[in-house]
Amino acid sequence: MKKIVKNGRIFTEAEDYQADILIEDEKIVCIGTDISDVDAEVIDAAGCYVLPGAVDVHTHMDLDVGISRAVDDFYDGTVAAVCGGTTSIVDHMAFGPAGIPLHYQFDVYRKLAEGKAVIDYGFHGTAQHVDAEILAELETMAADGIPSVKAYLTYGFKLNDADVLQILRKMKEINGITAFHCENHDVVEFLKQKHKSEGKTSPIWHAKSRPNLAEAEAVGRVLKLAKIADDAPVYIVHLSCKESLEAVREARRLGQKNIFVETCPQYLLLTEECYTREDGLKFIMSPPLRTQEDCDALWDGLAAGEIQVIATDHCPFNYGKEKQMGKEDFTACPNGAPGVEERLMLLYSEGVAKGRITMQRLVETLCTKPCRIYGLYPEKGAILPGADADLVILDPDASGVLTHSRMHGAVDYTSYEGMELRGEIRLVMQRGNVLVKENQFIGEKGAGRFIHRKPLQG
Repeated sequence: MKKIVKNGRIFTEAEDYQADILIEDEKIVCIGTDISDVDAEVIDAAGCYVLPGAVDVHTHMDLDVGISRAVDDFYDGTVAAVCGGTTSIVDHMAFGPAGIPLHYQFDVYRKLAEGKAVIDYGFHGTAQHVDAEILAELETMAADGIPSVKAYLTYGFKLNDADVLQILRKMKEINGITAFHCENHDVVEFLKQKHKSEGKTSPIWHAKSRPNLAEAEAVGRVLKLAKIADDAPVYIVHLSCKESLEAVREARRLGQKNIFVETCPQYLLLTEECYTREDGLKFIMSPPLRTQEDCDALWDGLAAGEIQVIATDHCPFNYGKEKQMGKEDFTACPNGAPGVEERLMLLYSEGVAKGRITMQRLVETLCTKPCRIYGLYPEKGAILPGADADLVILDPDASGVLTHSRMHGAVDYTSYEGMELRGEIRLVMQRGNVLVKENQFIGEKGAGRFIHRKPLQG
């Protein structure tokens, strides 16, 4: 059925205007004033903002971390996502058994998502080791719709500098992009064991074992390796502190190209003081929460366009169960926190409504830029004729309180309990189908489709 979204105030990454949107066969057909069609269902967006469906390019649905598994699978997690205005995700696949090819996990994750995901989804590859076969497979992964790969500088399958350099060179050759988890593994492991040996095992020592400079050193190192690889594209995931942003700023000042930076709502809104709370285990994530000074620096970087993407690193474990594994020792706690449902409203309420960023910047960092970087644009992240009809209708004048009772995922808490919000999502549409109305999910399990992403453009 045709649909017309009428009377809404449309926001894109660059524009703000009043218009109607005609939708047919899952696509935006035209945008104009006073559109009418007797065969169309009319959705009245008077008094509301209309923006592209948000895209989260950093989630961890159904993630197996060895000691436990994330509690949101591809059904629960994508229901939560779409109720929060996110209509597509690109999920970071977990590590698999040692020595596997890249396609091994791709096959595993397709089975995890098919028949469950309610919104459209893609995947990032995960490089656990580097050899000639893996380098060749990067090309076939891109041909299969996965032109991105993640490299970890810490954890069990961390890559060394030679491995990183080889991946960067190959990904540049095929117009792919490499995402990096940047922390200095040896520094973190040394500090973790030092604190533990001294009996410092409460949650605050998680933050102290992963200092700002352990991240910033790794960010700077990756940027230099990318420079050696002739400005190979680099995407820094979950950048959390001012020193890391300064390293990015310096590389750009020196002329380095193809640097993309992501941060997450938790690094804008929460501080390490959360670890001193009775429920501090809720906030065990890597990198850890930082200081207010770091939050302020990231807001400034976001407003200035130095940070291109706001994703979530959504990786939820129940506070009442999995997180309690770290009750006596923070090193035993699974790392991760929920956030896929809260992101858009937090950034509107704390960012736009408080004057920290513009509405256009919100659309750019939550919708359009991640799609441009990761090969989903212009089908996703845009309000244009020919784009998928993925839309969010947001009431800017509503208000409420963010509380777990309003959440839709499987996890037993939100990190933002009790936060007062400006604005309310009224309706969410994917490919012309209404999936959420007044905070109620009305979509279908398994309706999400795999997104065959394109190589990096320009």
